[in-house]
Amino acid sequence: MGRDLSALFDPVSVAVVGASDDPAKYGHAIAAQAIRANGRRPVHFVNRRGGTVLGRTAAPSLSAIGEPVDLAVISVPAAGFEEAVDEALRCGARALVAITAGFAETGDVGRARQEAVAERVRAAGAVMVGPNCLGLADNTTELFIASDTFTPGGVALLSQSGNLALELQLRFRPHGLGFSRFVSLGNQADVTLVDLLADCARHEGTEAIAVYAEDFGDGRAFAEAAANAGKPVVLLTAGRGDASARSAQSHTGALTTSADVVVAACRDAGVELVATPRELTIALAARQGGRRASGRRVAVLTDGGGHGVIAADAVEAAGLAVPELGEPTRERLRSTLWEQSAVANPVDLAGMGEQDPQSYARTVEELLAAEEVDAVLMTGYFGGYAASEGGLGGGGTALADGEREAARLIAARHRATAKPLVVQSMYPESPSCRTLAAAGIPVFSATEDAARALAATAPGAPHTGVAPLPSPAEPLRETGYMETRRALEAAGLVFPAAREVRDETELLAAAAEFAGPYVLKALHLLHKSDAGGVALGLAGPAELLAAFRKMHARLGAPSYSVEAMADLSDGIELIVGVNRDPRFGSVAMVGLGGVLAEALHDIAFTLAPVPADRAAHLLRQLRTAVLLDGVRGRPAVDIDAAAAAVEAITTFAAAHPEIAEIEVNPLLARPDGALALDSRAVLARPS
Repeated sequence: MGRDLSALFDPVSVAVVGASDDPAKYGHAIAAQAIRANGRRPVHFVNRRGGTVLGRTAAPSLSAIGEPVDLAVISVPAAGFEEAVDEALRCGARALVAITAGFAETGDVGRARQEAVAERVRAAGAVMVGPNCLGLADNTTELFIASDTFTPGGVALLSQSGNLALELQLRFRPHGLGFSRFVSLGNQADVTLVDLLADCARHEGTEAIAVYAEDFGDGRAFAEAAANAGKPVVLLTAGRGDASARSAQSHTGALTTSADVVVAACRDAGVELVATPRELTIALAARQGGRRASGRRVAVLTDGGGHGVIAADAVEAAGLAVPELGEPTRERLRSTLWEQSAVANPVDLAGMGEQDPQSYARTVEELLAAEEVDAVLMTGYFGGYAASEGGLGGGGTALADGEREAARLIAARHRATAKPLVVQSMYPESPSCRTLAAAGIPVFSATEDAARALAATAPGAPHTGVAPLPSPAEPLRETGYMETRRALEAAGLVFPAAREVRDETELLAAAAEFAGPYVLKALHLLHKSDAGGVALGLAGPAELLAAFRKMHARLGAPSYSVEAMADLSDGIELIVGVNRDPRFGSVAMVGLGGVLAEALHDIAFTLAPVPADRAAHLLRQLRTAVLLDGVRGRPAVDIDAAAAAVEAITTFAAAHPEIAEIEVNPLLARPDGALALDSRAVLARPS
């Protein structure tokens, strides 16, 4: 069910502690906003000097108010913060919004103070947003305790940046977007992003959730909450660099960047990941009304060849298709357009719109009705006639009126179908385009934005959700080569026969236990191949002994592994690994493996553990997936067996949080199963 945040968003009463008549103080801005609710609930001002604030009597303390306070907004200097919190809790506050800064963001001492306050809040059964936040607003309950006013609408914004919220407000306005809620996350000492996301998912007034976060806290819990939200979640995040990979000790660690982890978590959870406030706005505008395309086929409608070609390129660059229209559709278009119009796709009116603005509406209707079309992008001059009362060619008021009527007809056609329609116009603020926007048709000035919007409505890879974590297993204390191998074998992974040896006598005894050819590996080296610590294809005991003497003289390893050489002729070498991310926990990687794993970089990521069906899907999404099905006379490999091995490895890793990195490389996928040829694990360093 999640935490009860009702007192945070719809309190019985509000007190602003630190309210002030001084416009330079944040308590002034909060107080001015709080009284906008027009009597929805009692609003009390607290100022230690008493007097009046904004013409209202201010109490010198919360206790002096003389009645219970449901929500306390605390905007006082850091030195008095704890005292204000304790008084609020004594007065029965069920929720606190802590504006005050000077805690975890300042270092260890501030973090300790913050944690102590959060413990007292939780012990009292209350909830707290912040500290170090900018407040919140809920337009559905007329709760205004942030410094700015937010246009009402259906988007809940959960943000670590106040200025970003102001920018989004400006970007939302042309698209008719507004806010159901705004919450400044602050330090998340008590109420977290995950708590707020879950509450907004339950909130009837919220249609979509926008998140700006630099710190996810528990990233896996965020992904789980987003996957279960039942509403669009769009994430803008920063700090997705590759610094985390620099100190890695395995191929998996070296290949896994923070960006990969965030992308994988968002894909698993069905979150729309964007890179800029502009993209975030595009994604939300495209999702207005809940329209989703059933496929990725786009019809482009233009009134000029240049716009059509550019739009077609932008659509394809966004990962969508611009297919040639079928003959029945083209024939219907020919019957309504003039001879010089192009009807293949892009559909080009070729000047007919100047003579007959209704041709836009008729063509949109035909394209939306076409079976081979999943969405429509209209691009070019539409909007210009009404914008300039005649526009191109001096058509005058009649042409402008005709365009406005065409806009009304297009809006009606749009309402009659579930297919998405997006418009790019040179005149997005024109009366005709505003008519379209008012009908829920996204209108953009940039072609690439219109294409990106259509991509947001198109079906992508189905999100799989986040698989539940297995129960924690008994921690591993040794992760040497043989210990890791034995642990993975116990988890269900199949390895070739192997024996650990320390001298020539043990070496020859091992060779007598199973037939060659053999592999010899120097142990206690993390990257054995790089150090020349692996010898393959040793035909018999004599070759094995010679290789041992040469390797031991050069490396002097304390022990070696003698292994049966696998038949590589019909196999494909894969890599399967799990890296522990500090925010998202166990993150799995699968890809083409062997000694060229880093060079080829044909890999995919997902949160661990990875069920076998999900693993098979990831393998088939690799660029080189065609190799798995057999090429140039080679047989297909057993993908189901490889996927089962991925499940075993990733489930094992997820059950062992003490492991920082683990990988099997190569995992040999063969026609008759899957065989692990090498493995390594690295324990996490103590905190």
